[in-house]
Amino acid sequence: MNPFTLALILTICWLGPEPPKGKPNTQDCPMHKAHDSHDTMNARGEHAMGFSQTATTHHFLLTDTGGTIQVDANRPTDKESIEEIRMHLSHIAKSFADGDFEIPMFVHDTLPPGVPEMKKLKANIHYSFEETPTGGRVLISTSKKSALEAIHAFLRFQIAEHKTGDPTGTHR
Repeated sequence: MNPFTLALILTICWLGPEPPKGKPNTQDCPMHKAHDSHDTMNARGEHAMGFSQTATTHHFLLTDTGGTIQVDANRPTDKESIEEIRMHLSHIAKSFADGDFEIPMFVHDTLPPGVPEMKKLKANIHYSFEETPTGGRVLISTSKKSALEAIHAFLRFQIAEHKTGDPTGTHR
């Protein structure tokens, strides 16, 4: 072995990283609570929705008449996720129309803003499901101002919780 290679190996061994001692203390991370909370929400979401939260993308869009909940598989060839998304969102449209918001309450471990009003005003809110090429969407609409405000509060909460980066203002 040439002297340069030997010196390099000895230097790397001598200066190399110290092996970790036990589990790292993630509590020291200033964002630990936020990471833990989001990971826990995603785990509950996978259980309640029936599909991977990391293999899919959620979007929550506000419109002048209500809004949209859209979920798509990240890969167009992921037929399993696409079918699970469609099954879940068609169920959500029916449940929300009946005033049943148990799934989002379970996923978020709280009563989302707007839900009490959306339950009370369910006769004034229309929910419909439609397929997209890689998943589906629930269209939510109303002509009643108080129902619209509740829908927007609910969707803004979803945007923040799911960290989608979607706009919180209305669009057409």
